[in-house]
Amino acid sequence: MLLKKKFVLFLSLVLILSLASACTQQGSSKKANKELAVKQSKVSFGYVNWPGVTVKTEVAKEVLESLGYEVETSSLGEQVIFKSMENDELDAFLGNWMPSMKNTFEPYQKKGVIENVRLNLDQALYKTAVPKYVWEAGVKSMADLNKYADKFDHQIIGLEAGNAGNIIIKNAIDNNTYQLKDWELMSGSTAAMLATVERATKKKEWVAFHGWKPHWMNIKYDLKYLEDPEGIWGEESEVYTAARPELKKEAPNFYKFLEQFNVSSEIQSGWILEYQKKGRPAEEVAQEWIKNNNDLIQEWVVGMTTVDGKDAVETIKNKLN
Repeated sequence: MLLKKKFVLFLSLVLILSLASACTQQGSSKKANKELAVKQSKVSFGYVNWPGVTVKTEVAKEVLESLGYEVETSSLGEQVIFKSMENDELDAFLGNWMPSMKNTFEPYQKKGVIENVRLNLDQALYKTAVPKYVWEAGVKSMADLNKYADKFDHQIIGLEAGNAGNIIIKNAIDNNTYQLKDWELMSGSTAAMLATVERATKKKEWVAFHGWKPHWMNIKYDLKYLEDPEGIWGEESEVYTAARPELKKEAPNFYKFLEQFNVSSEIQSGWILEYQKKGRPAEEVAQEWIKNNNDLIQEWVVGMTTVDGKDAVETIKNKLN
């Protein structure tokens, strides 16, 4: 009988210890899950201080915050952004402009610490541009410029000394590409170039200049980009979302947003017009645009959930309506 009592006591003790261990493990598991959820709800973006990517980052921030995320944004140089992503101090960057940033980005890409998630901006480019009335008069290619050299005063209006576009045109002049040997590149600030374009278009005068998009010039002026059969301007630009590869596992819901987020050059040009040209705060521009673009934002969040597990599309619908 005594042996039986001792055995029962032993079993009871084992059961109590097992239950205590299970409770401890369950508590630890809940704590770990809670800590993971908190970690996944905090995300960060770096951005270079360009008007387009500044507003684009603010738009992404506003949308993610409406889903319950805590979003931190930091304005930094591109080299600092990539290094910070390598060190897990930043999660993503919405302005990885190729091929301009290729030399800075590729070392990190080769090490596998940063990847391009997707193309987030279409129709980005940098080329020689003319007003539409000049294009309609026959200047549709770089090869057409010299036919009308007198109308242009043998000048192409460029940007600051050392700018990549200036170098391209100077090389074309030096090499007589497109018969430009008697032409002159007029260097100056972006503001000076655009002021020249403004005066010319008001008077319907002929002007050739460095144009790019996205930029508010594409909304303010009716312009055309010249064909470049010799390829002096190189490959067309592409803007990617770059991110830490670990986010696929660490924060799959957020990573899905990065995979689905994209805008057109026309949309971003509109943001730049409001932010840079009109001087409105990026947050104000982003909030106003979001209110008027429910359908596109729903495409960005389809298949996602809020931080607390609700359907992201329905949440966006309710918040915007």
